[in-house]
Amino acid sequence: MEPIPFLSFAPQHAQIHEQVTEALKRGFEKNWYILGDALKAFEAEYAAFNNVSFCLGVGSGFDALSIALRACDIMPGDEVIVPAHTYIATWLAISSAGAKIIPIDADPTTLLIDVQKIETAITKKTKVILPVHLYGQSCNMTALEKIANHHSLRIIEDNAQAHGAMWNGRLTGSFGYINATSFYPTKNLGALGDGGAVTTNSSSIARFVSQYRNYGFEQKNVCAHEGINSRLDELQAAVLSIKLRHLKTWNDQRRHLASTYIDRLNGVGDLKLPAQAEEAYHVYHLFVIRSGHRDKLKDYLTSFQIETMVHYPLPPHLQKAYASLGFEKGDFPLTEEIANTALSLPLWPGMSDEQVQFICDKIIAFYST
Repeated sequence: MEPIPFLSFAPQHAQIHEQVTEALKRGFEKNWYILGDALKAFEAEYAAFNNVSFCLGVGSGFDALSIALRACDIMPGDEVIVPAHTYIATWLAISSAGAKIIPIDADPTTLLIDVQKIETAITKKTKVILPVHLYGQSCNMTALEKIANHHSLRIIEDNAQAHGAMWNGRLTGSFGYINATSFYPTKNLGALGDGGAVTTNSSSIARFVSQYRNYGFEQKNVCAHEGINSRLDELQAAVLSIKLRHLKTWNDQRRHLASTYIDRLNGVGDLKLPAQAEEAYHVYHLFVIRSGHRDKLKDYLTSFQIETMVHYPLPPHLQKAYASLGFEKGDFPLTEEIANTALSLPLWPGMSDEQVQFICDKIIAFYST
């Protein structure tokens, strides 16, 4: 068996190579690279795909989160409820807005935010609940909407890892007052560089974001807001339009590969496999297993040229950057347990069944020795 990388773009890109190169050539020759027709087309296409009224392309997923918080008028002293177990960018967006981070530990089954622990964390200063649809699985949006409505809070979804995921048949990224996503190349819908977007059903919020991402201009050289420069460029938008047409097929492939992993590895050793709520439609941005022998298993797979990754080895609350918040080991025990045991296996569109079977064979062999 040839080496198995953690991720390969090759099968996807081979499928769309001619379309992409033609689109890039057209974009290059058009000599209009920012806020043009390609972006408008992608924004309309992604809004339609996501079943929302508006999509606004921005420079990155982090910018999308930051802009979403700004659109909700988050100010210093406000509190934002967020998962303890997430990529640190979610926390960084909150702290960059000057707001107070209120972490909630992970649900022991889904590893997403534990909705049972949210209400006790709500105070008079709480303004937003920011769930993260981690690994490609939707959070419990029924419970989150009930909590948010009861306490007059706004929801901002971090949908960076869940393009095409659903809760009760409704797409993630369509529930919140405003939502953020990333088109970083590794995402289910990835650009050829940085990129992101916000989605919303509010025309006033869409108008604000359209201005805010472009220096705050309401018209050329007339500044309505103290805005920023964060715009999804024309070339990336053109590529994303092409990839969007293939997203469902690629997500179906992810789900097929994940089902093979689950069928083969169920009951093996001490492995804990991905579990999802009945209402969730998982699109497996990552396939994450857990084991008390994680590091030895990782080394064993490496010896067979199988590349794996750890998402995420050091939780945000234990990062040096957030030492001032005063969190300590043990404050979020499940989040810390995940950090110590989680291992992401290779999974990408175009990966073969034979590759997955080979990986499963080696994992089973590891537990048989």
